[in-house]
Amino acid sequence: MTTAMASKKQTSSGGFGETLRTVVYAVLIAIALRTFAFEPFSIPSGSMLPTLLVGDYIFVSKYSYGYSRYSFPWSLDLFDGRILAQPVERGDVVVFKLPTDNSTDYIKRIIGLPGDEIQVKEGRLYINGTMVQREEVGSGTVSAFGGYAVRVTEYIESLPNGVQHRIWERSDNEFFDNTPAYRVPQGHYFAMGDNRDSSQDSRSPQVGYVPYENLIGEAQIVFFSHDGSAHWWEVWKWPLAVRYGRLLTVIR
Repeated sequence: MTTAMASKKQTSSGGFGETLRTVVYAVLIAIALRTFAFEPFSIPSGSMLPTLLVGDYIFVSKYSYGYSRYSFPWSLDLFDGRILAQPVERGDVVVFKLPTDNSTDYIKRIIGLPGDEIQVKEGRLYINGTMVQREEVGSGTVSAFGGYAVRVTEYIESLPNGVQHRIWERSDNEFFDNTPAYRVPQGHYFAMGDNRDSSQDSRSPQVGYVPYENLIGEAQIVFFSHDGSAHWWEVWKWPLAVRYGRLLTVIR
């Protein structure tokens, strides 16, 4: 083998090895970022309308509340509880593992903290016996799941700690508009959707109280959004399907 041929072979081998190392490093960095910093999620349902729309893609901060087994891919059972734990604030929008199966991802707003008494009476939210104030800001007809039209009223709800956010109500006499009083256990939280009459949340036994350990992180920003009008193969329609006004929207 000539010197030139040997040199070419070594260069080719070195180039492949360098490319492989680069790919491995990139994968490790991506896993580290997803585990310890931010994880992307998509919004598949309207339970958090009007705050989050179907077709929103969001970043969830993994470090906001520290880390539990559910912070890791495949929920690896490496330890119990949370490490580097941080407090949860009333009004935070959080992603958590559904307590009844510990595998399905849910996104809701934290309404009740450990020790709180939560109740809904005639559509009005009560926290520790005090009715939460809300201000009507509008109403209109929207398309519900299945394509039929429903009329909703939009309110700005003011939580006891000063957090304000928008909610939707179809009426004050829906299925979860009159509930028993719930006493939130220690180490758990009470979560509700902003679309109050179209949300499966802590008012339902299928969800119940959310253990602190089940929190994945805090929803912080919408990084992409589309209205679903373009299929993946309809490349020419993609620009028209993007909701440009929602890009990089902070979630409140």
